[in-house]
Amino acid sequence: MAEGFARTMLPKEWKIYSAGTHPIGLHPLTIEAMAEENIDISKQYSKSVDEIPVDEIDYVVTLCGDANENCPLFPKKVEREHWPIIDPVRGVGKPNVMESFRQARDDIKNRVGDLAKRLKG
Repeated sequence: MAEGFARTMLPKEWKIYSAGTHPIGLHPLTIEAMAEENIDISKQYSKSVDEIPVDEIDYVVTLCGDANENCPLFPKKVEREHWPIIDPVRGVGKPNVMESFRQARDDIKNRVGDLAKRLKG
């Protein structure tokens, strides 16, 4: 979700990468929640940090759980911040599961919007 919003809300010339410490795949409800915002993330996939050019990274945002503590070291100094988003997959199997995905989506959207303002500032 963050990658999808970042690609639409941050300057087009910025390179946006998304990766996880334990990538497990892109949940179909994530795609559905983002489609409600008219953002197609169906071509995105869950990547490991090993799959992105870490030497090109200037700014890192970690999301959910222990991602901040388990985020790898980068070859150069990077700015970092952590967004404690509740992982919507935790809601799978519970009533109103889609609401978990919408809440995470809306939280991420607001945070990416705020980040965009601060970085363009």
